[in-house]
Amino acid sequence: MTLAEVVSLPLGADALDWAALPLRLGLGVVFVHSGSGKFRRGISSTGRWMASLGLPFPQPSARLVAATELGGGLLLLVGLAVPWVGLALAVNMAVATWVERTKIGAPFQGSESAQGYELSIVLGLAALALVFLGAGPLSIDALARDDA
Repeated sequence: MTLAEVVSLPLGADALDWAALPLRLGLGVVFVHSGSGKFRRGISSTGRWMASLGLPFPQPSARLVAATELGGGLLLLVGLAVPWVGLALAVNMAVATWVERTKIGAPFQGSESAQGYELSIVLGLAALALVFLGAGPLSIDALARDDA
C-alpha cells in the first residue's frame, strides 16, 4: 500500500463498500423520528403551521412531508430503494431549507434564540450522497442485487 493510499484510504478500498451503512442508518433514525414526531404532535397542527407561512396546500403538504420522512426513514433503515428514497429526502430537505431561510428567516447557524437551517442542508446533502452510494451491505437492496 502506498503512502497516498494510506493517507486517503486508511481502511483500504474495500472499506468504501461499507461507507453507506452508517450514513443510511443514522439518517434513517433521524427521519423516522422527525416524521413520526409530526404525526405524534398532531399532523393538523403541522398543516396549520404551514398555512401560517403561506405554503400551498398546507394540510396535504404536512401529510406528504411527514409520510416522506417517516416512510423514507424506515426504508433507509432496512435498505430498500435507497437511491430513490435518498432523492425524495434530499428534495424534502431542499424545500425545508428554503422555508427556513425565506419564510421563517432563520439564520444559517442556530443560536440560543433561533434554530438555524444548517442541519437541513447537512441532512439533504447526506440523503443526496445515498443517491450515489446506494444502500451498501446489510440491506434489502444488496440482497436483491445478489439474487439477480
